[in-house]
Amino acid sequence: MFCPKCRMEYREGFTVCSDCKVELVRELPPEERPEYIEFEQVLYTFNPADIAFIKSLLDSEDIDYFFHGEHFNYLRPLVEPARLMVRKDQAGTARELLKGSKFSFMAINLKENPEEREPD
Repeated sequence: MFCPKCRMEYREGFTVCSDCKVELVRELPPEERPEYIEFEQVLYTFNPADIAFIKSLLDSEDIDYFFHGEHFNYLRPLVEPARLMVRKDQAGTARELLKGSKFSFMAINLKENPEEREPD
């Protein structure tokens, strides 16, 4: 017996998942394959305050993103910037949202064109 929600296996005799409180099934349905999502770099910065501000803006608009190398900056500051990676189909929206924002002087770069060269 299996829980269709958490996929936990139970011994015979159990009918309800103790965690999810749903009816158990004899066989689990096949798991869905994860969707491939392409991301694109929108900007980069060394400043943690900029990162926090950008996160709050993007979260408020339900934009999918991550900062590549965000925590590396704590180990070796100013070696490599944190790069804002946004879901490719949402990159234009993210650029428009960030366009009027005033960021710090700490090497931020809002890439207007996705074809622009990345930093070395």
